[in-house]
Amino acid sequence: MSIKDNYLTLADGNQMPQEGFGLYKVDGQQTMNDAIQNAYNDGYRLFDTAQLYGNEDAVGTAFKQLDIPRDQIFVTTKVAEENQGYDKAIASVKESLKKLQMDYVDLLLVHWPIERSFFETWQAFEDMKKEGLTKSIGVSNFEMIHLQYLATQANEMPVVDQVELHPLLTQKPLLKFNQEHHIITQAWSPLGRGAVLGEDVLKEIAAAHGKSTAQVILRWHLQCGVSFIPKSVHEARIAQNADIYDFKLSSAEMEKINALNKYQRTGDEPELVYEYNQQY
Repeated sequence: MSIKDNYLTLADGNQMPQEGFGLYKVDGQQTMNDAIQNAYNDGYRLFDTAQLYGNEDAVGTAFKQLDIPRDQIFVTTKVAEENQGYDKAIASVKESLKKLQMDYVDLLLVHWPIERSFFETWQAFEDMKKEGLTKSIGVSNFEMIHLQYLATQANEMPVVDQVELHPLLTQKPLLKFNQEHHIITQAWSPLGRGAVLGEDVLKEIAAAHGKSTAQVILRWHLQCGVSFIPKSVHEARIAQNADIYDFKLSSAEMEKINALNKYQRTGDEPELVYEYNQQY
């Protein structure tokens, strides 16, 4: 198994690479081109952007300029809070597709749950899938309560829930809930924005395997069965993050990493975003 051929099957039957490439804060056309080219060369096939990142134009242009075939990549974008609501969501996704220079995305996510237009936005997502603007629909930063609430009116449930997830925030109850409901959990900030890299336990495990602490964390995600999207613009780091398929963590090592959980977020608390209708 390698990054290139490691796919998860979503509840709707579509397949998604387990490991992807995050494009948050990748700015400038040349930087984007270089990052995507290096990632593609190293076997990444999932590329994750969002309206909020302000770089969908650069992403689309990169794929065109690099002559990367559309059917060789899995592209995710997300609808920002200001674009939620039935009509606004649809209009914004059509604009995103223009910027990406694509007819469809493989996965469309609600970026954050907000109270103002919770159900209307999801209705738009279901209709956009029927229309062929996206192959699969999912959510980001939804906690169990948001998914349970959505289930009261949804005709089709999300196939992916992209959340902050790393050894300092292991999200085990949410993972269990998602598994039971056939929702793939996908980790953004899988390395905890670097906050976890200095943990002694991880250093010891890394030394035992001849790997970096980042590689150990990504391997932990892999063995937890979640999808994950590390980001970097550095060629060596991009390659290193993909090089996690030639070793395996023992069950004891997995438990040691699980025990690092401190409920520590680097991003916003989803329930507060929901209540205030915006990130804070």
